[in-house]
Amino acid sequence: MFKDTPNPPATDPVSPYTSADSKKLNEAAERALDHYLKPEPPSRNSVDRGMQMFMVSPDLNPEAVAIQTYETFSSVSILLLDLADSLDDKPRHLAMAIYQLSEMGLLLAEKTLDRERAIAVT
Repeated sequence: MFKDTPNPPATDPVSPYTSADSKKLNEAAERALDHYLKPEPPSRNSVDRGMQMFMVSPDLNPEAVAIQTYETFSSVSILLLDLADSLDDKPRHLAMAIYQLSEMGLLLAEKTLDRERAIAVT
């Protein structure tokens, strides 16, 4: 059988290791490919994996995250006020202290939401 091209086609054999620069370039390319094509799973111990029940999606809209955070802190604050009303003395003071912390979180979430909205407008 007659072929139009030689078997195998003639090529210029060039090794990626002919010079120090080409070796570094090849190693960098291999690391980049491995980073994207062979990602290492995050290393966590079994306690972390057992305790993680929820996960925030990394591609969420930042404004949506800020809104959800604000709503969560609002709900916690209301629950703590209701709880504090039913308690006396030291437990009441403890519930009110936690309420104040939740209010600080609410203020931070509100500030973040304001910034996200300002960025969205511009």
